[in-house]
Amino acid sequence: MRRFFSSESVTEGHPDKVCDRIADTILDELIKGDENTRAAVECCAAYNTLFITGEVTSRAHVDYSAIARKVIRDIGYTTGDFAYDKCKIIELVHGQSPDIALGVDSSLEDKTGGDAYDRIGAGDQGMMFGYACRETEELMPLPIMLAHKLARKLSELRRNGTLSYLRPDGKTQVTVEYEGKTPVRVDTIVLSTQHDPDVSQEQIAADMKEYVIKAVIPAGLLDENTKYLINPTGRFEIGGPEGDSGLTGRKIVVDTYGGRCPHGGGAFSGKDPTKVDRSATYMARYICKNVVASGLADEMELQVAYAIGVARPVSVFVDTFGTGKLDDETLAEVVKKEFDLRPAAIIEALGLRRPIYAETAAYGHFGRPEFPWEKTDRAEDLKKYLK
Repeated sequence: MRRFFSSESVTEGHPDKVCDRIADTILDELIKGDENTRAAVECCAAYNTLFITGEVTSRAHVDYSAIARKVIRDIGYTTGDFAYDKCKIIELVHGQSPDIALGVDSSLEDKTGGDAYDRIGAGDQGMMFGYACRETEELMPLPIMLAHKLARKLSELRRNGTLSYLRPDGKTQVTVEYEGKTPVRVDTIVLSTQHDPDVSQEQIAADMKEYVIKAVIPAGLLDENTKYLINPTGRFEIGGPEGDSGLTGRKIVVDTYGGRCPHGGGAFSGKDPTKVDRSATYMARYICKNVVASGLADEMELQVAYAIGVARPVSVFVDTFGTGKLDDETLAEVVKKEFDLRPAAIIEALGLRRPIYAETAAYGHFGRPEFPWEKTDRAEDLKKYLK
């Protein structure tokens, strides 16, 4: 059966990603000064104004506005009403709610005599998903990986001056055609890039095909029927927060699996690792990737769910879509036996009390080898279940 699946990505200059980058950079700076920082920083950007809000409890003291202006400058907004030295910044940040802190500081299990890993309770209720498959060497779905690589290439060509007319904002989308579960070709590429006013759409289209698409998409996936939609409105001069408002956490599907896997609803950026929205999602990816790398399944989706103030998850669900070497119920038991899903254990296993978060803010949180949750160091040990 032939089917089509699409995923999108955005560049670092997209207004939502500007907000994500500021929130995660503030988090990194707080963690540098206090690894036990509790934070859920959020930003909203519109036209000429940035609003920084959220909760922070930390021994570190940082200048939120100065950090934000540096991020805006580094992304490339040096002119216009949202320029780093021109935009208005409003701060409204308060400490973590003491009601939430009650459950994070000491979990339900800890209050009744648990061990060291029961010390921290989940920072909120919710369900988190992980996923891995064999479509790419990163064990990620092909459409989202291609979309991310196109978006990253746009920023690379802008930053190194190859295409000096490019501006920071941009979006990509890739539709892949499948035969059954096997990707066979790229059907459609949508690419929109902000640009200087004095470049023609014909030049942009030619350059995007030559310098971006051909450089990223394997030639064997392109054919005479592949469709290219480049700046389909005909003009994209106004971008970033001047063109559209931005909000932390609004690109959660871009951040994860491009729609291939469900998303629990919680965003990542600006949140410290006691927030299971972030840390448990990273752990779920780590587990799925190691299971697939071990050969126990060719595709795996994992859901874990938590209650606020409780360390241990309330449920663990596995779906291998018929590809598992063990049945899904048995594999769920393997996951619970082999991986400690309590927040304190996740933080220790993945080394999450480090300033590593700003780099996650654009081009996806998964499929990038620099992040600890992308390691496959448990795969060999998991092979014992193949016997």
